[in-house]
Amino acid sequence: MFLGQRINDSGCIASVKKVAQLVKTMKQRHRIGSEMKDIKLSINEIKERSLRYEFKAENNGSGSSKGVSQNGSFSDPRMASLFIEEAQVVGFELPRDELVSCLVEGTNELMLVSVVGMGGLGKTTLSNHVFHNKVVKKHFDCRCFITVSQSYTVRELLIDMVKKFCKDCNEPIPKGLQTMDDKTLIAQVRQYLESKRYLVFFDDVWKENFSDEIQHALISNNKGSRIIVTTRMMHVAEYFKKSFLVHVHKLQPLSPEKSWELFCNKAFRSRPGKQCPTELEELSVEIVQKCGGLPLAIVAIAGLLSTKPNTIFEWEKVCKNLSMELDRNAHLTSLIKILSLSYDDLPNHLKSCMLYFGIYPEDYIINRKRITRQWMAEGFVKDEEKRLFEEVAEEYMTQLIHRSLVQVSKVGFDGKVKRVQVHDLLREVIIRKMKNLNFCHLIHEDDEEVTVRITRRFSIAGNANNVLKSSNNSGLRAIFVFDNGELNEHCISRAFAKFKLLKVLDFEKSMLNFVPNNLGNLFHLRYLNLSHTKVKVLPRSIGKLLNLETLDLRQTQVHELPIEINNLTKLRLLPVYYRKYEGDYSMLNFTTGVQMQEGIGSLVSLQKLYFLEVDHGGIDLIEELKKLRQLRKLGIRHVRREYGNALCATIQEMKHLESLNITVIAEEEILDLDFVSTPPPNLKVLNLKCKLTKLPTWIPKLKYLVKLRLGLSNFEHDPLDSLKNLPNLLRLNLWDDAFSGESLHFQVGGFPKLKELDLTRLNKLSSITIEKGALLGLDHFRLNNNPQMKVVPQDFKHLENLQFLGFADMPLELVDSIDPRKGGECHWIIKHIPLVLIRRKVGSRFHDYELYPIPTISNV
Repeated sequence: MFLGQRINDSGCIASVKKVAQLVKTMKQRHRIGSEMKDIKLSINEIKERSLRYEFKAENNGSGSSKGVSQNGSFSDPRMASLFIEEAQVVGFELPRDELVSCLVEGTNELMLVSVVGMGGLGKTTLSNHVFHNKVVKKHFDCRCFITVSQSYTVRELLIDMVKKFCKDCNEPIPKGLQTMDDKTLIAQVRQYLESKRYLVFFDDVWKENFSDEIQHALISNNKGSRIIVTTRMMHVAEYFKKSFLVHVHKLQPLSPEKSWELFCNKAFRSRPGKQCPTELEELSVEIVQKCGGLPLAIVAIAGLLSTKPNTIFEWEKVCKNLSMELDRNAHLTSLIKILSLSYDDLPNHLKSCMLYFGIYPEDYIINRKRITRQWMAEGFVKDEEKRLFEEVAEEYMTQLIHRSLVQVSKVGFDGKVKRVQVHDLLREVIIRKMKNLNFCHLIHEDDEEVTVRITRRFSIAGNANNVLKSSNNSGLRAIFVFDNGELNEHCISRAFAKFKLLKVLDFEKSMLNFVPNNLGNLFHLRYLNLSHTKVKVLPRSIGKLLNLETLDLRQTQVHELPIEINNLTKLRLLPVYYRKYEGDYSMLNFTTGVQMQEGIGSLVSLQKLYFLEVDHGGIDLIEELKKLRQLRKLGIRHVRREYGNALCATIQEMKHLESLNITVIAEEEILDLDFVSTPPPNLKVLNLKCKLTKLPTWIPKLKYLVKLRLGLSNFEHDPLDSLKNLPNLLRLNLWDDAFSGESLHFQVGGFPKLKELDLTRLNKLSSITIEKGALLGLDHFRLNNNPQMKVVPQDFKHLENLQFLGFADMPLELVDSIDPRKGGECHWIIKHIPLVLIRRKVGSRFHDYELYPIPTISNV
């Protein structure tokens, strides 16, 4: 018995020992595993840095050297910019002269000149030629050129600066620089520069705080010293303003003419006169267009073509296969490296946002709101306390623009970015990154067979039905359809059954004309874009999409939403309307909205709702809108006179409202909106299309209002006197008898910030008075179909800063009087305006018109 007990005890003790040993081993393994992870992470970081900064291992094992390849040749792709002869530089004449003027003229105060632009635009080339300009060299006592790039220490930079200053002036280098502490070193630099007019060129600055690091060393000695900085990042250029007087020069792409000149200089350098052969001209123009005015791209591709036979066959191969050539051809590797640097420098959350631009087809102009909402749906936008996701996403876009990665294609009247795109060659870099990361698979129009590997996203520009039918990638997160072919209902329905993890679904401008009943399967869906499709009805299963945040129904014929829509408590954005461009314009009937059922008050996250037809629910529906306390934008239509009091009460509850659009159901309906005692404090946009008993007293008090549009108001007295003191108004539209009088009067001091003015279908308006000194900020002025205005107002001559004057369907007497080709006796009134455009309707549809310009001093 005791023996058995001993055996059992021994077994128990052994088991305990084994467990203890196992725990100890597991701890050691966990520690080793953690250390291995750290080592791998360090190796990856070292590898990334070595690729980014061009470190190459030497054959002799003596360490690393920045910018030197294994065979001893220099490999930094940017170095070539410093050795381009001035005679070879094309298209930089105007910016060169501007920068030289900034350096040698003007204030004696220390000034910094920042040249900003995307990689490959020629910032270094331009600045280097300015730096070595004879006038510049003669003007300064000492100069130095410092390549900063992404890897530098301030200490090494300052030591290098002193050495180069001394070399430039043939002076001995101070002893002991390497052993000086930081304070002594800065003092040494200041002492050396104190009595000199100096010029420092910092090339390729990446860090925003670079300004803080150098400001104490660069003394402001009131001798006209200058600093030149090149950077890809606008926020770096702007940050210098904290410490220096700054002139920012945003370098633009080359014009088509200069791009062609540079291309011919490189591609046909061995031909007489560097002329393009006639048979290659069409292909050459196409290739130059692909370069998008980027000098580095033009030089690299032209250099490649200069090695090819001058035959259509060879050049067509390069043109059609440029994407592959970028990967495999030595002539183009430096181009890809330089364009990749900006992407590689991005923080991870911005890398994901940047990759999204590769989803859109080549040359696609992207709506800013569309892509930022997709970022939000994907979870790329960080949740920041007390800030809306939309605001954070806007900041991300701004950062990408400031880093010269994203180009602005269109800006609104208020200065906000509306459309963006990326350079075609930068898009090629992005597509390579996407493929490596399985971020998105692109299906092109000319893909005969669709083979789809594992990926998170589809971008379908062709064969949409085949892709959606054949793919079994259940992990798909997003689908974008850019295919213009008919979409098969069975294929779409099968896709909704298979891809249950979808967060983003975008059919904008596709041929979709239905939504399958199993839409509700996509429980994780956050973004659904059906805009500009032929969809007319949404299935009731949409009520199951409890995570949906954006439902875009713009320019669809969806006229009624199922009551189940009220289940979507996370829905933030609901734009839904249809504009009838196919017929004659009518203010009240041009746009149709949507009907919604009772219970709309449950959509507590809703921020944008337009256009809601309120006659379907009447006063009860308007009062229910009070519950939508997060609304930023509201558009309502079919408003009746009896809704006035309820509408005013609802508007007062909307403390966050920034945009309000109200349209009556018929012209005879008169609204009294003067019962709004406390209007939304942040209202920026106001559209009122209705007869008013009088101008509401609260409108002139809207200090943040930037856009005001009044239609059908039928004011008998000039409303301008009441509106002239709106401090931030940028755009004023008076349409469709908003004013029923004969004369409008713009006074000096009124409308201090007005940039755009539109007077349309004011049937009795015959004259406009503009006092000298009034409307000094006006940029655009349009007059449309004002039948009684038969004489151009002479006071237009006072609009000295006007850039555009447009006349649409105006009386022939007025148009002829300003046309010098028809002996126009009033041409002198408008001849100072850069662009004067006449528009005349030629058909029944909205877009049936022709345009022709009036010659002025600026365009003769």
